[in-house]
Amino acid sequence: YPYIHAETADWNERLIYDLFKVDVGLNTPITLHREQSLILKRLLNGESLAVSAPTSFGKSFIIDAFISLNKPTNVLIIVPTISLTDETRRRLHKKYAAEYKIITTADVSISQKNIFIFPQERAISYLDKINELDLLIIDEFYKASENHDKERAPALLKAIMKFTKIAKQRYFLAPNISTLKSNPFTKGMEFLKLDFSTVFLEKHDLSKQINEDPQKKSSFLLDILENTAGKSLIYAGTYSNINKISAAILNNHKKSEVTLLKEFSDWLRLNYSQKWMLADIIEKGTGIHNGQLHRSISQIQIKLFEENNGLKNLISTSSIVEGVNTAAENVIIWQSKNGNRNLKDFMYKNIIGRSGRMFKHFVGKIYLLSPPPKEEDNELDLTIPNALVGDIDETEFKNDLTPEQISAIIAYKEEMQSLLGFETFNRLQSEGAFKSNDPFLIRDIAVDISMNPSDWLSISYLNSENPESWDYFLYKIIKLKPAGWGVEYNKFVSYVKIASYNWKLTIPEILRKLSKHNITINELFELERNLTFKLSSLLNDVNVLLNELIPNRNTDISPFIYKTSNAFLPPIVYQLEEYGLPRMITKKIDDALNLDLDNEELTLHTILDHLKTLNYVFGLSGLIGASMIEEYIMNNFFDGVTYSQ
Repeated sequence: YPYIHAETADWNERLIYDLFKVDVGLNTPITLHREQSLILKRLLNGESLAVSAPTSFGKSFIIDAFISLNKPTNVLIIVPTISLTDETRRRLHKKYAAEYKIITTADVSISQKNIFIFPQERAISYLDKINELDLLIIDEFYKASENHDKERAPALLKAIMKFTKIAKQRYFLAPNISTLKSNPFTKGMEFLKLDFSTVFLEKHDLSKQINEDPQKKSSFLLDILENTAGKSLIYAGTYSNINKISAAILNNHKKSEVTLLKEFSDWLRLNYSQKWMLADIIEKGTGIHNGQLHRSISQIQIKLFEENNGLKNLISTSSIVEGVNTAAENVIIWQSKNGNRNLKDFMYKNIIGRSGRMFKHFVGKIYLLSPPPKEEDNELDLTIPNALVGDIDETEFKNDLTPEQISAIIAYKEEMQSLLGFETFNRLQSEGAFKSNDPFLIRDIAVDISMNPSDWLSISYLNSENPESWDYFLYKIIKLKPAGWGVEYNKFVSYVKIASYNWKLTIPEILRKLSKHNITINELFELERNLTFKLSSLLNDVNVLLNELIPNRNTDISPFIYKTSNAFLPPIVYQLEEYGLPRMITKKIDDALNLDLDNEELTLHTILDHLKTLNYVFGLSGLIGASMIEEYIMNNFFDGVTYSQ
């Protein structure tokens, strides 16, 4: 129905076109297709649904229409990544910010009507703040299976389990699921599998001709990029393949004539590094999305990719599937890998689903430079992982647990209750106080503190303004969880100490200090993510246990956690970067207007209102002497925090 041209249609087609129109929060109603209307009707009837539908289905329209028509008080949307958090926030802010408080960051006060948009880990921190939900939405709910996302699944299952208890209604979304196995997390929901697609996929399998020959593969890629119209999304498969693809493009493509891309390249060299491959390849009309860059840099690239006269190509890992909802006319599969593992049919369908989009590209073109994976029956099995032993009620879930799991849960709770006390342990669990998704690690830390309290008494050295006094306890903390820090321990400790100057020094100055420890610009991004999430989560859990097990002994490291969780930037600066305003532009604004961004009393929503007022009255770009690309970035930022009148 959305494809009907009302002006040239006969009367009965126009009638159908109008009957399927619905308010989705825009200035004019949108005509939904039949399957969208079916789901919306059932949601409006109060049903809870788990829906599998193609990527191009248009699932977001259904959410927006439900909010417009049903006027819920509290809606929680859980998405896999911070990038998707921001993308969803931008869409809903324009439509509903006049009526709802849109909350995406931690420690924000709740209003009368709220739309919460969080990744699963952040959602858990709101467990004791949200009392009732009208609708719980889980986007990409297949990630609750350890088969699909071993790292995120426990946190997502925990969030589903906890928030289901206070949700009147649930709406779970995913692509490419054939069947949903009976499980405790979708109990009371009906599973709907919809194969309806709004685009046609045209596949070109070149893998047999190439036969994984690197030179042939590069040659075919360059030929496709030269002879296809529209935008191209290049799925690399691995981080190392990004470098191979980039080298082929850098060596064979001319520099783009688009002034904005030249400006962006120069800006990256000035604000990051003169020798950064990303700056060079953007100048050739191609971007890189790998899930590691500063969020504002990824957001700018996505924005430029969606511009008619912007980036023509985007090289990506699986982050493009997990991180954003962008689409391209052409999708090119360089290698059927997902990191170290072979690409599975489920992820493959997810990737090629990025080709074509309703109202944009009715025919999506797929180019396979590597053999596609074998087609599989994608049954989703949501089982209770061992990582949830601290959160599961063994009585409530006895039919879904193995005897071994029940024994492990009882033993774990008894041990933690003996260490912390019955009431204290239960309180901490109900508050969602622990941030690590590893109950056995938390138990081991509790045992260590109980057995060796004197070893922890000097931990307040971490609160010191002198980074040289942090070494002992940084090493002690990271050794609690030995794997996954990205580099050797000594490099990570050196990075943390240098990162403490993030607000005082520019990124080029930080990189010069890091180079003495052989830390590259690409490692910088991974280390900052590990600092703000992994290290901060671990520090939080240590701090929670210290406060309970050896209270009043000057062991509180909250000030240090406050710094690490914000990458040693003022929290407002870090949050603004999540909203699309790079830290170096925020620094320019602060230097020009003295906004006192270090003030801990300052809230995100207060500074957003203040910046919007300053921009409306004076024009911030002119006040700070912004370059053309900085003005472009700021306009995109303000567009994401302004609602349609």
